[in-house]
Amino acid sequence: MSALHNAVHSELVAVLIAVQDEAPLVLTLDHGRNLPSGPLETGHRSLQRGMRLWIEQQTQCHLGHIEQLYTFAEASGEGAGEHDHPRLIRISYMGLTRLEDAQAGWRGLYEYFPWENRRESGAEQLDHEIGRALAQWAGRDAARQWRCAETFGLEGQPWNDELVLHRYELLWEAGLLPESRQPGAWLAPGRAMPSDRRRILATALARLRAKIRYRPVVFELMPETFTLWQLQRTVEAIAGRPLHKQNFRRLILAQDLVEETGESEIQAQGRPARLYRFRREVIGTRQLMGSKLPIARSV
Repeated sequence: MSALHNAVHSELVAVLIAVQDEAPLVLTLDHGRNLPSGPLETGHRSLQRGMRLWIEQQTQCHLGHIEQLYTFAEASGEGAGEHDHPRLIRISYMGLTRLEDAQAGWRGLYEYFPWENRRESGAEQLDHEIGRALAQWAGRDAARQWRCAETFGLEGQPWNDELVLHRYELLWEAGLLPESRQPGAWLAPGRAMPSDRRRILATALARLRAKIRYRPVVFELMPETFTLWQLQRTVEAIAGRPLHKQNFRRLILAQDLVEETGESEIQAQGRPARLYRFRREVIGTRQLMGSKLPIARSV
């Protein structure tokens, strides 16, 4: 086997997420068309530490929670045969951060997956359009029909907010995305990205939605002090759907993850809202006890 066949290139891809003005944001490059990436450095004790230092140096953003998403290999040449180019090992990571002010390069996550935002008034119309396109693709194939209904919450099936990657891959397979191998005449709305970048982004959103159910990672996206309403709106931004206010408040307080600061924030209407802070000292004990940060039932 030639040296070319043995060559392997490694690349890190970062999905950096923040929440600002009740909207989830992702750091991008090239006017929103790409994600931060770079060659793998081997001088660090761990990939995770190397990724954290690399992101913070490149973006000047301090990272809270960070974790690896997945790793895969492909030929590094566009349209090349399997043995024509070196293999590319791509390692993707998700990191959470806080934004003090608006910064260049940050884009709304739902620009890439508008069907994932169930809070907007146009969600039902978009569901109808996607459902019609999927029905044409599924035809009389019972397995495809079931998959479409289960993935997109059609035909009376419940919407599962964690199936972000499944929905993206179904649209890709049905030829409803610009990235599809054979795009159809009708394409689902949303900002496209080259190669597998939007698939990586879908993986990160799915992972984050699952994570907030059993780990208090949402507090990595919050300021040091916050109201319970601000916390709820942040969780809603990630989940992409509204939550029941009273249930959310009761369940959050029952977890004993927050404490009052003794201060209040003036509201535009009504009484001042109490300010809270995250009780970081409970992280270890709460994880061992299996405590969950709950997603309340949608209204």
